Amino acid sequence: MTSDHGTLWRRCAYLGRVLLPLLDQEPWRQDRRRERLHSWDIDVAVGERLIEVFAALAAHAVAVDTSLSASEFETLPLSAVADAATGKQDFELLAGLPDNFTDDRDDIAVKVFRLYAYKGAQTSLQLLRLGTEVRHTLTVLAAREPVPSPTCADIFRRADEANLQQ
Repeated sequence: MTSDHGTLWRRCAYLGRVLLPLLDQEPWRQDRRRERLHSWDIDVAVGERLIEVFAALAAHAVAVDTSLSASEFETLPLSAVADAATGKQDFELLAGLPDNFTDDRDDIAVKVFRLYAYKGAQTSLQLLRLGTEVRHTLTVLAAREPVPSPTCADIFRRADEANLQQ
């Protein structure tokens, strides 16, 4: 993996990791999400980790499709990531990923996502639901921003303000 490609993935993974903590600044949102995951027969810890990696995969897919470098990633509109979360097929989200991940958590999460994607049946429905959850999360966070077309930079700024670790 090239240095820039690895850096791009790390930025995408960071985006995925900060979305739920930012969303959960309104505590009732966490309760609702966990109720939905439970009603879908998805373990909460697994579901929340899959939401994180789903967001990272969607952001990465858009960045790769539009040839964004790691340094340009912050210009990526949240709406494009949200569209990818529900508009791209699972295999499209997995295309162009690094062969190796520096963070074992990312490696494991991508492998679980890949397993869900290729298993089919009920797990495909669960991925569809999780993609909708990612889109909802991004839409809510975008609506909180004072700018008309928020970008990943706006989310990173919010994460810094909330003291979320990179």
